[in-house]
Amino acid sequence: MVAVEADMISTIGLEGDRSRAGKRAVTLIQQEHLAAIGAYLGQGPVAPELLRRNLVVSGINLAALKGRRVQVGEAVLRFTVICAPCSRMEEALGRGGYSAVRGHGGWCAEVVQPGRVRLGDLVQPVD
Repeated sequence: MVAVEADMISTIGLEGDRSRAGKRAVTLIQQEHLAAIGAYLGQGPVAPELLRRNLVVSGINLAALKGRRVQVGEAVLRFTVICAPCSRMEEALGRGGYSAVRGHGGWCAEVVQPGRVRLGDLVQPVD
């Protein structure tokens, strides 16, 4: 995982990512959940790259946006399903990692309209 200041979201997801078109093209997680996951593990906030999500956002409840179109920078996404934790969470976060991420792993989205996204861009519902 490499943090970048800006990237292009195409119909298959972020440029350079190993994503594919469809309901899981882009993954997002709330910054606020990184502290919650860390607290469940008895530590500080976990590093977002350990969870391998494409975008980290803050100040908006992603769960409330299921099925809605959301503008992120110039791109428009539609939130589809939760990002369930995988078995690698135990390896990445240690014992209890899988359980700590359950319910806090973020959301998957399909790309409705490709566009550029930059660090600090607003995330807002369009419908």
